[in-house]
Amino acid sequence: MPKQNSETFAFADEPEPPTKAVINHPQMLLDWLIRFWTRPSITLRDIHRSGPHSLRNKETILNLAQGLVERGWLIPQETWRRDKREWKIARGLPLGK
Repeated sequence: MPKQNSETFAFADEPEPPTKAVINHPQMLLDWLIRFWTRPSITLRDIHRSGPHSLRNKETILNLAQGLVERGWLIPQETWRRDKREWKIARGLPLGK
């Protein structure tokens, strides 16, 4: 049985295969909050309706918001409804990547 050659060669005129871009979703949400959200607080519904399209999933938003709470960017606020989620935005912190 002959041995198969598994080598492939790229020629100069062939484009490189696309690589997957790594997206930092917490940083994307934080950038959006700092650049585009002017109010002092934000709700889950606000992010779902107005936030970046790739983050418009309730569970994704809650996980990202929890990460920003742990880093000090968001401060959970008590609401009059038990199913409402609202956070105060801590502006003035240094942006970190």
